[in-house]
Amino acid sequence: MTVRVRFAPSPTGYLHVGGGRTALYNWLFARHHGGVFVLRSDDTDTERNTPEFQADILDSLNWLGMDWDEGIEIGGPHGSYRQSHRFDRYRAVAEAMVAAGAAYYDGATPEQLEALRVAAEAAGESPVYDGRHRLSAAEAAARVAAGDPPPVRLAVPRPGETRFVDVVRGEITFNHDNVDDFVMLRSDGSPTYHLASTVDDVDYGITHVIRGEDILPSTPKHILITDAMGGPRPAYAHLSLLNGPDGKKLSKRHGDTALRAYRDAGILPMAMLNFLAILGWSPGDDEEIVPLATMIERFDLGAVSRNPAVFDVAKLEWMNGHYLRAMAPEVFAEATLPLVEHDLGRPLTPGEHAAIAAVAPLVQERAKRLTDVTPQVRFLLEGDLEYEAASWDKVMATAEARVALEGAAAALAPLASWTVAAIEEALRGMLAAYGLTAGKGLQPIRVAVTGSAVSPPLFESLAALGRARTLDRIAAATVRIGG
Repeated sequence: MTVRVRFAPSPTGYLHVGGGRTALYNWLFARHHGGVFVLRSDDTDTERNTPEFQADILDSLNWLGMDWDEGIEIGGPHGSYRQSHRFDRYRAVAEAMVAAGAAYYDGATPEQLEALRVAAEAAGESPVYDGRHRLSAAEAAARVAAGDPPPVRLAVPRPGETRFVDVVRGEITFNHDNVDDFVMLRSDGSPTYHLASTVDDVDYGITHVIRGEDILPSTPKHILITDAMGGPRPAYAHLSLLNGPDGKKLSKRHGDTALRAYRDAGILPMAMLNFLAILGWSPGDDEEIVPLATMIERFDLGAVSRNPAVFDVAKLEWMNGHYLRAMAPEVFAEATLPLVEHDLGRPLTPGEHAAIAAVAPLVQERAKRLTDVTPQVRFLLEGDLEYEAASWDKVMATAEARVALEGAAAALAPLASWTVAAIEEALRGMLAAYGLTAGKGLQPIRVAVTGSAVSPPLFESLAALGRARTLDRIAAATVRIGG
């Protein structure tokens, strides 16, 4: 058997990090077994679907490096892989199931369904619709002829139960007393999720359905449709949902939940891929930094935890920092320059390129995100420096600040060569001459030159900035203190 899995997002929103993990687990499972990864678009919700959301799904998967073997954009033996193009197929399946007695046209009104729900709740029972208002073939035909087609419901066998072994959660049983005769085809001829998804899984030969546990209650419905179609049951694996650090379901109150937000915020694709992989699965040996080839080699769906995993942004940033520091310095610099230009709103000059390249390895050692770079190098790119208020108030209010600035100007102005070594020797000599500690003597220079108490190492920053601009900024800060 060739493993065939699918990722089937609806283009009704930006791709969620939880969806990204689901896609990744499907992809890893397919690659581990030499199988087929299918990308399907569950786009039956025509009112909420947008091209923007569809594009975001594709962009996010491409950003993560997950390719697909069949599906939207690239095609395959099953057409466009868009549910919106398959309504005729879904209607044909529903009609065939009605003809076989596995489904029926239903005449229940909203008022009747509400009365059933109220009565069941009053009796302490599950409000399950049992088909009591099903229509005869003649009644259904009359409704269709009158332009009022009835919906089609699956006839759930009663009494009965549906059992299956979930790859992640073990044996699961659903008693049919708790399963509705659910609608498969609406009165307007559109399929429900249950029908469209299951028909696609059968038609596309999906062998393993790997998805979130929020879909678990729908699984008996999908199995019943599969059985009614005479298709082979796929194996099911329901992944736990992601929680925030507070133990509650991950939502916007915890911060960004869309993959695109992290891409735009300077997270590297491999860092995100690695982070998502270990949210519920361990590659063994307590490893957390895992190369992609190792993930593919070791991935075991049966080893995925059934317990919720925590999406901790602090840990993601730690992991991203690891991948940033693993980059070659020149690769890191090239990756950051477009972001700096975007933030600056203009192209960089050759001189600015060189200045940033000089301090990029120093920023690289401290950065958690690519977006950390611009704030660290902005002082190299601005003519009129803006001082960070908190840094100025904390550092420049000390009695030593003016002494340090005046001493630095006197020590740096006559230097024969403007190098990191010469700058460090001159400033350390100044500290010794005035009896200043490094904190009291160098921090005022840092704020005067970069505008912030946080910047790349000071001596390298001054070397990259150049002699004239360094001395001009020290002089301007000295005047500001006096003013």
